[in-house]
Amino acid sequence: MDLKNGSVVTEFILLGFSGQWELQIFFFVTFSLIYSTTVLGNILLIVIVTFSSTLHSPMYFLLGNLSFLDMCLSTVTTTKMIADLLNEHKTISIWGCMTQMFFMHFFGGAEVTLLIAMAFDGYVAICKPLHYRTIVSHRLLSGFVIFSWTTGFVHTISQMVLTVNLPFCGPNVIDNIFCDLPLVIKLACMDTYTLEFFVIADSGLLSFISFILLLVSYTVILITVQQGSPGGPSKALPTLSAYIIVVTLFFGPCIFIYIWPFNSFAGNKVLAVFYTVIAPLLNPIIYTLRNQKMQGAMRKLRFQHVISTQNF
Repeated sequence: MDLKNGSVVTEFILLGFSGQWELQIFFFVTFSLIYSTTVLGNILLIVIVTFSSTLHSPMYFLLGNLSFLDMCLSTVTTTKMIADLLNEHKTISIWGCMTQMFFMHFFGGAEVTLLIAMAFDGYVAICKPLHYRTIVSHRLLSGFVIFSWTTGFVHTISQMVLTVNLPFCGPNVIDNIFCDLPLVIKLACMDTYTLEFFVIADSGLLSFISFILLLVSYTVILITVQQGSPGGPSKALPTLSAYIIVVTLFFGPCIFIYIWPFNSFAGNKVLAVFYTVIAPLLNPIIYTLRNQKMQGAMRKLRFQHVISTQNF
């Protein structure tokens, strides 16, 4: 597909966090530290889940996949934003923009589905504990992961196939930290009303319905926990609160942006930071600092590493 047919625009300008040089240096250092911590934290979590003999349970299997998706989503958006903070000309080619949008919605759509799978896992574990091992089988877990990646691909390809050949003839300024689908569509030199409505239905409605389903699931789980044994809530609530924090920080900004995606406002960039920079960072922090089983696995792996090093 030739993007240049009938188009005079070959690149877009990302305004990002434009401002005084000192402020951009501050943002560069801050976001670089956040991104580095996100990558290292999620890699550590994946390694612990993969190699620890005590974490071979469905919840941690799904958590490892969530960490991978978080790391990928943050990389697609944050690395370009960080690099632009040191560049006077914050540009991105049309193909680069299309590629960024493709992978952002790919990983984002997969994560939406995986969060629903994690809610289902939590529901079965707390509401039907006697049937947990029968219901949540390895086959079902593999199906969850395959379905999440398939959903992400279908979600992004259904939008990108209608966007990739849009003609762009100016203006070419995107007031955001990355190429956001609604803002790019607005720059097309043609009537995009149908495509705009499709984006609202696809991204906005998908985020909203998924968020409602998750809220219903966690409400049922919380009610079950409160009605359970006295020892039940103390063990379940930390995990539930971690889920709820991650879900709210991920879905809240997405819903706010994509339910009214074509009415741009100043807070868009701040909300974008929440679900592409902050939310991926919180995943390893919440699950390692607030999860005693995860901390125990970390200590055990560290001890095994020390022993193997001494023997060597």
